[in-house]
Order: sequence, then structure tokens, then C-alpha cells
Amino acid sequence: MMTSGYTALDENQPSGARKWLLFVGIILIAVNLRAGITSIGPLIGMIRDDTGISNTIIGMLTTVPLLAFALLSPAAPVLSRRFGIETVLLSSMIVLTIGIWVRSISSPWTLMLGTALLGMAIAIGNVLLPSLVKRDFPRSIGLMTGTYSMTMNMLAAVASGVSIPLASIPSLGWQGSLIVWSALSVLASMVWIFQVRRRASVSGSNKIVTVAAKGGSIMKSKLAWQITLFMGLQSFTFYVNISWLPEILHSQGMDYSSAGWMLSILQFVSLPFSFIIPVLAGRRPNQVLLVLISAACMFTGYIGLLSGVQSLNIVWVMLIGISGGANFSLSLMFFTLRTTSVHEAAALSGMAQSFGYLLAAIGPMLIGYMHDYTHSWSVPLMILSGVVVLMLIFGLGAAKPGYTSGAAKPVGPIS
Repeated sequence: MMTSGYTALDENQPSGARKWLLFVGIILIAVNLRAGITSIGPLIGMIRDDTGISNTIIGMLTTVPLLAFALLSPAAPVLSRRFGIETVLLSSMIVLTIGIWVRSISSPWTLMLGTALLGMAIAIGNVLLPSLVKRDFPRSIGLMTGTYSMTMNMLAAVASGVSIPLASIPSLGWQGSLIVWSALSVLASMVWIFQVRRRASVSGSNKIVTVAAKGGSIMKSKLAWQITLFMGLQSFTFYVNISWLPEILHSQGMDYSSAGWMLSILQFVSLPFSFIIPVLAGRRPNQVLLVLISAACMFTGYIGLLSGVQSLNIVWVMLIGISGGANFSLSLMFFTLRTTSVHEAAALSGMAQSFGYLLAAIGPMLIGYMHDYTHSWSVPLMILSGVVVLMLIFGLGAAKPGYTSGAAKPVGPIS
């Protein structure tokens, strides 16, 4: 049965071995959504020396994926309705593999082309995973979201850490260090071939059956914009942290090696919270308390760095990392908790990630400009503290019960 305005539940939900295969497929998509990006940062010096490219182009290797996220995210729901989630995810893994291979060729043009392909593929996976979890694991959304969120962040941290050791192997170099991650996308592609075939055999077509979303465009929803801005502001802080935290700590007297380790600590401390927060969020009628605690942690961390109490720097960094993991996973949960259908979840995910990654792309540049203008990290840290306050305001709105469609409660089957 299908209720007008919402996506119908697939009556043939995966079970047993097929459900486990789907779980493995989701995890394999997740491990591919960050490793290809975070693996290149430590290799920038090697790539620049080998290819002779400018620092401007080097900077674009980080910016291009974010712009691809922003531009391609709205297209993901459209593609999933036209071809089916499984087919689109399989295609994204194939494109990701090609992007990694092309990027590994020692040329400025192939570096940029490969990076663009990689960003386009990851954008699709970013948007569609939450709606896939909503459709096929409706009774364990929090657990599944936490699992793939933690896996994604863990591989991001691992990729950053092993890039240099891999590149130091004579037979690999920086090209081999980058291309090794294509093994994950190839494996994911193999698993998703089976998913596409299974879906086609179950339904006779791998398309998602949908009708027009009730209430028109999701962009008219106040709740959708609150979730979008929460997503965008947490992305803003994440990419600023990745870009500038070592420099902030170095300006306070910490050597670069130690500052780099602090960045690793920030990423690793976020892992357990990126898992547990979705589980807690899925069990609560609202997520207001979780948003409050998370914002308080990050605000305290930035104010601590601003205070200059260097003996507690590790505490400030850990608080920021804890909050970062919590905020990211909360934003993913809002895509499913505040929607009533797979179609609506994909549309919200596409909207939030499109605008969100535009904010993320602006963040490192804005903070870098303010540092250059003021010759101090005080004003940038004040700006980041203000961003946390805004994130709290929009997060509280997103955390209250409700649906972007305006429905008081789910109507008909919820997928």
C-alpha cells in the first residue's frame, strides 16, 4: 500500500544473508567517502616537488572536492529516482575508482580531473547512504548511521596516517600511495553489482517507486533550512580544524610534529562519539540535550584555545574532536529522523549537503584571510566561537520533533 506523497515501502525487505550483504555494502561505501580525500593532504609536498605545480593548484586539490559536493549533491536524489539507489551507488564507486587512477598520473591536468571525478562520486554516496539506511534498516537507523559514520571517520584518520609510510616504499611513491585506496572502491563495486542484480530480481526494476512529495519543494521547509545550516556550520568547523588547527597550535609554541599529532587526536577522539550519538539520538523523542552538550564542548574548546592556557591544549582539542564527531553524526541522523520517506530523506540530504559544503569551502579561506588581516589567531577563534553559537541555534531547531514535509506524524508506511 502506498500513501500519497510518500515513498512506498518495498514489501520485499532484505533478510538473512542478503541483509548482511547489504550491511557490508553500506560499510564499503562509507570507507570510500573520506579516505580518497584525507590521503592526499600529507603527500602535498611530494606531489608539488614531483610535478612542479603551484601552491594555488595544490590548494584546489582540497577545494575541488568540496565544490563537487556542493554542485552534485542536489542531483543525487534525481538520479536515484530515475535509475535506483543501487545502480547510482554502483556507478559512483566505478567513477571513484577511475578518479583515483587518473589522479595518480603525474600531471597537473590529471590531478585536477581525477580529483573532480573523485569529488563527484563521493558527493553521490554522501547523499544517498542516509536514505538507503532509512529504506532498508528502518528499525535500526541510529545503529546503522553510527556504524557507517564511525567507519567513515576511522578510515579518514587512517588514510591520513599511512599515506607517508606508503609513499616511502620505493615501489609505490606518492602515486602508489594514492592508488592503493582504489582497492576499496573496486571491492565496493563488486559487492554492489550483486545488490543491483538482487534489487532488479525482487522488484522487476531497480527504480524507487515515488510520487510527488507532499507540500512541494523541500526548500520551502523551515525545518529543512535549520538542518541544512546545522550541517553547513558543522562542516565549516571541521574543514577549518583540518586546515588550521596545527598552525594555531604552532603559533602558541608547539612544534609542527606535535601539532600534527594533535590533529590526529582530534580525529580519533571523535570516533566513539560518531557511533554512540546516533544510537542515543534514535532512542530519544528529541535531540535537544545532545545538541546542547555537543555545542558546549566545542565552544569550550575554542575559548580554551583563545585563552592561551597551553598546558590544557590537549583538553581543548579533545573537546573540539568530541563535538565534531557528535555534530557530524547528528546531521546525518536528522536526514532520516525529520523525514517520512526515502525520497524526502534523499532530497533533504542533497539540499543540506549542497549548501553545507559551500559553507565548508568558504571556511578555511575566510579563517585564513582573517589571520592574514589581523596577524593573529584571536579573531579567527572568536569567529569560530560565534559559528558554534549559530550552530547551536539552528541545531536546537533541528533537534525538536517534526518533519520537513509538515506532517504531524508519519502517514502510511514509513520507509
